[in-house]
Amino acid sequence: MFNDKVILITGGTGSFGKKFISTVLKNHKPKKLIVFSRDELKQFEMQQVFNEENYPIRYFLGDIRDKDRLYRAFEGVDIIVHAAALKQVPALEYNPFEAVQTNIIGAQNIINAAIDTRVKKLIALSTDKAVGPANLYGATKLCMEKLFISANAYAGTHVTRFSAVRYGNVVGSRGSVIPLFLKQKANGKFTVTDKRMTRFWITLDEGVNLVLNGLKLMKGGEIFIPKIPSAKMLDICAAIGPECKVEIMGIRPGEKLHETLISEDEARHTYDIGKHYMICSPTAPAVSTAARKHPVPEGFVYSSGGNDQWLSVSDIKKIIDAQKINMNV
Repeated sequence: MFNDKVILITGGTGSFGKKFISTVLKNHKPKKLIVFSRDELKQFEMQQVFNEENYPIRYFLGDIRDKDRLYRAFEGVDIIVHAAALKQVPALEYNPFEAVQTNIIGAQNIINAAIDTRVKKLIALSTDKAVGPANLYGATKLCMEKLFISANAYAGTHVTRFSAVRYGNVVGSRGSVIPLFLKQKANGKFTVTDKRMTRFWITLDEGVNLVLNGLKLMKGGEIFIPKIPSAKMLDICAAIGPECKVEIMGIRPGEKLHETLISEDEARHTYDIGKHYMICSPTAPAVSTAARKHPVPEGFVYSSGGNDQWLSVSDIKKIIDAQKINMNV
């Protein structure tokens, strides 16, 4: 479904965007890929790898806060992957309305522009922090999800359909804890906020495949969630530097001991579709009955602390070794 299509990715110069672009170019034959982002330096650096002379790729400078620029960029586009966001939790707590303008108002700008320019499919990237949010970043991502799912009704008779994916921490992405721990290893000490802490973990490849599968499966109004393992923060420390000391700093404002990908309330509309779970909006009747054959059990909660898949210390070591190139360590 991606051959001969024009695909645009917002925030395309980020960790996910670069992996998405390389995966699509390797496995498919798109008519054009458009990288839409606001950082000209990152676009320049990306052009050294994927240049416009040798690849069907174009670079658009712009901000999702700018509606007019989105209308121009979306002309002739078939598929949009929305990966642009402000996501550094402490910075967003200190600059809350900046988060609102990008993560919420920017999402609504994308919705309006996509409907009016008749883009066919859009899928947005969300996070486990959107479930029962404890910080502003999670709250803005929750709002973004609600906007995207509701946009299917808002689109009316237009062809445009909206869905989302929701997953946990990406191994080796910018701002994640693993690159931080690799740097702290040199000092012989890791800083951990609470020894009980767990997190969901997913690789960039798995995140890209989730988005590609979501685009294939979506009818409009679904949130796709991968079945991924959890890891204990202390096991990550042991995998990176077993000889290092661990200093417990105390849990930070807006931080949770465990993250949740599916809440008990959402479970009432959640279905097991094999490799993924699918939350179906009650207002999205386009979802096929075949996809609704396997509802999750009553009272189901998908939490990193209650997961049935766990990464061992040796598993974490293997993943880190495989991802070192992506982490630029």
